[in-house]
Amino acid sequence: MSKYKVTFLPDNKEVEVEAGTTLLEAAEKAGILINSLCGGEGVCGEDRLQIIKGKANLDPNTIGFFFKEEIQAGYVLACQTRVEDNLTVMVPPKSRLEKERIVTEGVAITLPVYSEPEKITLPRRPRDPAAFFEPIVTKVYLELPKPTLNDNISDVDRITRELRQKLRFDSFRISLACMQDLAARLRGSEWKVTATVARYFNDVGRVLNIEAGDTSSRSYGLAVDVGTTTVVVQLVDLRTGKVVGVEANHNLQARYGEDVISRMVYACTHGSLDPLHKAVVANINTLTQAIARDKGISLADINAIVAAGNTTMSHFLLGLMPCAIRLSPYVPTATVYPQVYARDLDIDINPQGILETMPSVSSYVGGDTVAGILACGLADRSETSCLIDVGTNGEIAVGNNEWIVCCSASAGPALEGGGARSGMRATKGAIEKIQIMDGQVRYETIARARPRGICGSGLIDAIYELAKNRIIGPDGKFNVSTDNKRLLVEDSDPRYIFAFSGETDTGQAVTLAESEIGNLIKSKGSIFAAIKSLMDYIGMTFDQLNNIYVAGGFGNSLDIRKAIAIGLLPDVDVGKIQFIGNSSVMGARMALLSVPAFEKSISVAKRMTNIELSNYPPYMNEFIAALFLPHTDSKLFPSVRY
Repeated sequence: MSKYKVTFLPDNKEVEVEAGTTLLEAAEKAGILINSLCGGEGVCGEDRLQIIKGKANLDPNTIGFFFKEEIQAGYVLACQTRVEDNLTVMVPPKSRLEKERIVTEGVAITLPVYSEPEKITLPRRPRDPAAFFEPIVTKVYLELPKPTLNDNISDVDRITRELRQKLRFDSFRISLACMQDLAARLRGSEWKVTATVARYFNDVGRVLNIEAGDTSSRSYGLAVDVGTTTVVVQLVDLRTGKVVGVEANHNLQARYGEDVISRMVYACTHGSLDPLHKAVVANINTLTQAIARDKGISLADINAIVAAGNTTMSHFLLGLMPCAIRLSPYVPTATVYPQVYARDLDIDINPQGILETMPSVSSYVGGDTVAGILACGLADRSETSCLIDVGTNGEIAVGNNEWIVCCSASAGPALEGGGARSGMRATKGAIEKIQIMDGQVRYETIARARPRGICGSGLIDAIYELAKNRIIGPDGKFNVSTDNKRLLVEDSDPRYIFAFSGETDTGQAVTLAESEIGNLIKSKGSIFAAIKSLMDYIGMTFDQLNNIYVAGGFGNSLDIRKAIAIGLLPDVDVGKIQFIGNSSVMGARMALLSVPAFEKSISVAKRMTNIELSNYPPYMNEFIAALFLPHTDSKLFPSVRY
């Protein structure tokens, strides 16, 4: 088969590929990550490239994604264009998967008060599980008595006898690999060794490793947030509970689809889970290696990982087929996951190190939500609180220390910048704040760069400002009768210009169309309808909530009052609403540092009541009612006045 060279600008990277290879595949081979929200299915229109030189075989059905001028300039979709000549291709800034601003920490609601390391005691029933310092893996230095004729028990029994005096476990399991050279190691070290012990289950400990001498000062673990969009890794000192370093990056699975549904379709229709599993493992390994290198820490001293992610991400991480998750009756392979050796998943820490995965509740309420509940203390207090994690899916939990009801609503990618011509992730150049006064638009961009598009918080601002200035009505339709130089009509779809082409980094205007506003209203309506449905299900009103916690990166730059005014969040006292950042990684870290906290997460997940909204008739009525700014029922938003 013929081979051709493809050169990608402005990186000037060249790669040789066979004829028929898509430009998306060629870019991946060249190490250039292209923004393909639909996993190469040709339906998102985000993977735009410009052919500067050469000819390619493009799908004529994709021309609908481009204006006439763009087609003439050589713009194509990377996933639907195949190489049949030597090519020179320009990758526009918006088409790149650039490192976005990622929230790598949660905001503590009640900080765990851990014991000082030298004073750690391990009673069998701690009073406060969330604040009890007992890492899921600990190193214990042992000075063992030498065997005698009167004390000639086996080497393994000698170790476990001593461990029972120092740890709370009644019994221990030691692997064959750990036993095979144990006799020589004990005698060569004068019976002075360090045992690495993991919580296995109930009162059983798992001896992972026996090292000569005292290595107890080198004990680390990882708290990992396996998000659909991003992956965050925190390196934690298991002796002190302190975070040593943090790294984050875009989830490499994005090349197979921007949302979990697209990725499940890829895994199940292409017949291979392997690429998605390897992608998330590569994320964790790359980030872990970067932290360890920066802090001068050996990977061999990292002995534990606790990972939190939605149910699909947990399945991908563990190599479990997720196909049944997206099909009625929506059944995952598991919701409580086994402890596994990290080496079995090719994760680069100590070969004897273990991975624990935060438990899920259902197909669409996962371990990230359970971790968030752990982090905000929702299940620890008698007062009733609400946790909202807004993303491509919106997970909502309402409850207290006696009961918790939860659900998941599909918000789609609109609130994260997907599906809009000028929409983008929270990367450099994204407009994140907007204000319209006297016809003048003021905006702020990430990194104060020239604008490239609008991210989620900017889109919320945009809708609010357009509604407040009566540029759009409560139905999201533009008032086209007004004389407004920023309002233009393309193909019967009015569009508002927030940044003219001369102001932007791309040379293209940053705009928002009426049809795109409609998608945003559907997304916010889906989230609010889910919250309202849960509140009606339990027979409560919004005023009866003591706290509303908003988790995730989306809330980081969100203007609370504007989010209320468009009908995304309930109209309550803004003092009750608190952004808690990355509660997923914070909950994972709490579980890493406290066996009782991890065990509590399993108990919480098992007692949560999940409402499947697709099978809950009132939800659709609530959704239709929410397709208005702020809502068709103005009594729900008494403070909102446009």
